[in-house]
Amino acid sequence: MMHRNIGDLLNRRRVVSLPAGASVRDAARQMKAAHVASIVVTASINEQIEGIFTERDLTDRVVADGLDPDQTRLSEVMTPCPVTAAHDITVGEALRRMADHGLRHLPVVRDGRVVGVVSMRDFMGEELMLIEHEREMMDSLTEVMM
Repeated sequence: MMHRNIGDLLNRRRVVSLPAGASVRDAARQMKAAHVASIVVTASINEQIEGIFTERDLTDRVVADGLDPDQTRLSEVMTPCPVTAAHDITVGEALRRMADHGLRHLPVVRDGRVVGVVSMRDFMGEELMLIEHEREMMDSLTEVMM
């Protein structure tokens, strides 16, 4: 299972995206309508990814800071230059990348364009357990070396 490609998880989902100048309220509405927890923020000219805006960004960077969602632009509160993954890397590689960077959402790209976003919820329990086991082994090896 760890050898299947990350692109296999996409299941023809459409990418939910907005330009960086869109409001946080627009993003929240799009996320609700599409039943997703993240929005890909794109450049309006070439549709290249500029950032990602997630539910966590909404709570931590907007609500908790008391910002007005109608006046706040995604460019102000998105995660810029997000970590991405090529559509043809393995599920194991994608999980490692997410774990290494503390990510819950990972944009998937092909030929420079976002073709989907995977989240931790997309992975099967067996895959997550293998990554956790690897992480525990690495932690124990680090402790022994110190």
